[in-house]
Amino acid sequence: MSRKLVVLLLVVLALTGCTSPTEGLRLRIATGFEGGVYNKLGSALATEWATQLGMPRPEVLPTTGSPDNIERLSSGAADIAFSAADVAIDQRGNFSALARIYDDYLHVVVRADGLINSIADLKDKRVAIGARESGVAVIAIRLLSVLNVNSQTVNLGLRDSSTALKEGRIDAFFWSGGLPTDEIVQLGDAASIRLLDLTENMPAIRARYDIYSAAAIPLSVYHTTNSKAVTTLVVPNLLLATDRLPVDAAKVLTQGIFEAQKQLASQSTAANSIDIRTAIETQPIPLHEGALQFYRDRKL
Repeated sequence: MSRKLVVLLLVVLALTGCTSPTEGLRLRIATGFEGGVYNKLGSALATEWATQLGMPRPEVLPTTGSPDNIERLSSGAADIAFSAADVAIDQRGNFSALARIYDDYLHVVVRADGLINSIADLKDKRVAIGARESGVAVIAIRLLSVLNVNSQTVNLGLRDSSTALKEGRIDAFFWSGGLPTDEIVQLGDAASIRLLDLTENMPAIRARYDIYSAAAIPLSVYHTTNSKAVTTLVVPNLLLATDRLPVDAAKVLTQGIFEAQKQLASQSTAANSIDIRTAIETQPIPLHEGALQFYRDRKL
């Protein structure tokens, strides 16, 4: 046997003896309600990770939202989870971040034929604040409390809120999600609605909760009776991982997020906002050591 052939065989043996950091890794991803942005992105990401890394496709867990996801992550019932940053900060546990992915926009939706033109007008009105244990419920309760507005609140998810508003069983509802949210697109096409502008409310909100910032929902996103872009509250979304996730696995999974962006965006346009330069902005939630290594390798 020639010396070159021996060297080649040794290289092959060395390579086949190496195992992937995700070989045999079985993950559970806590997402959100079925058909929502978290759920769509989690499903697409599970498929892409399996394809890219040759690992078993992660199990995608439908949930009620960020608080539910954090509880599952902290209890060991999930390994990866989507969460709004405000909820993650409040429920700090044995988890860290892989990336900041996109921002959620608060929608306060009312019927256009009503007399509700501001948050103050929600006093004593019937208002759906989101499902129990959801991220939007956290924001809605905080906002109404900071602004000292007492409403008749009920817990309804997005779909039920949309139906209830059309049928006149509620006067307004809160929703926090990416742009556009399909359910609100459909609602705007089926009924005459308006989004409340929070320009006057943001200073008081930010004085209490600086995790929130202000941004505009362009007129082109939804069919509403608004005459100009609507200023509202935004909150970052994070992709989190249990601290039990091995460093090498976290590193390649983080890389996989950005390699899968095209496929993620095909499921939700919110994924177009994923940017490797801002993905490291997860403070005060620390980056997982594996994610940190990935970003350092790219000089970020």
